[in-house]
Formats: sequence, C-alpha cells, structure tokens
Amino acid sequence: MTFQQPAPQQPGYDPQGFTGLATPHGGGQGERRKRRLKYGAVALVSLFVGVGIGSSDGSADNTGKATVGVKAAPRPTVTVTETATAADPKPAPTVTKTVTAKPKKTHKSGPAASFSGEGEYLVGEDIKAGTYKTAGPDDEWGCYWERAKDASGEFGSIIANNNLDGPGRVTLNSGEYFKTNRCQEWKLVG
Repeated sequence: MTFQQPAPQQPGYDPQGFTGLATPHGGGQGERRKRRLKYGAVALVSLFVGVGIGSSDGSADNTGKATVGVKAAPRPTVTVTETATAADPKPAPTVTKTVTAKPKKTHKSGPAASFSGEGEYLVGEDIKAGTYKTAGPDDEWGCYWERAKDASGEFGSIIANNNLDGPGRVTLNSGEYFKTNRCQEWKLVG
C-alpha cells in the first residue's frame, strides 16, 4: 500500500479555484484594499459612537437637543413669598413670666471615709480622721504606709510607718499626712 503526499500549495491558491486570501497573479491588492476600507469604516463608526457617548450629559431626559458647549449646572429654584396683611394693625402684647428655680438640698461633702491604696492624703481635708483597715498589699511587693507631720517627704517628718504583708490597721489624726503605696483600698472602721 502506498501513500501519496499532496503537492505544496502557495498561500491563497487552490487548484480548484480562488480561496479568497490572495491570488498568485497580483489580484490580492484589491482584496487588501477592500479589507482596509472595511476595517477603516468600522473604526470610524466606533469613533463616532464613542464621541457621542462621551459628549452626552448622562441625563435620561435628553430630548434630542444639542448640548455642545453647554456645561451642566443646577437648575434654578423659584421661591414665591407672600406677605399676609394683618387684620388688626396693633401688635399683641408680649407676656413674660419669671420662674425662680429652687435648688435641691445637697448633703455637705466632706472628707472621704474610704480611699485608694495609692497616694498621699491630708487627714481632715482629703480623708476623715479615725482608724482605717486595708486587706493588705495590692501585689507581691508589699503594702507601705506612712503617717507624717507635713508633706515635705523628709525623714524627720515621719511619725510612724510600716510595710505590710497582710491585712493592717492605722489610726490617723486630723492635720497629719498619710502616704500609702501598693495597698488595697483603705476603709474607715472606727
């Protein structure tokens, strides 16, 4: 059994006739020209459609009027104001009523009966005089308290001090300064 291979063909040439791509005798010039005209016409139509879309103002009520050179702006609003004539030309008298508000009775605020375990307080002004109790240190470093005769921070002003590892009590007198560090809340117990 033998196989025959077909003879190589030139592009655009068919032994039975013309394929439409090109003819071997130069007839392809006319076909190329037609193709160029067709693609050029499509490009021109696309250009006109694009220009038409780009120049439209985007409103739906376009009534076919040309909008070339017209800028979009808000439409004017017309407001009509009518002045009513009064039946009686004399104005009505103005009535003013004065109301005096009475403040609510307040309780006289005084020194606190409990306070934070961190800070320096003046007994009698910031906190009440008396005996206070704390649950102990706020952390593992212990609770430090100090009674002092003034707020100088000098060693000679210390009346009493202590480091607590557990609950503790201290009695404070009016006029003393009480300093506390790393303690839980102090509460007046007596």
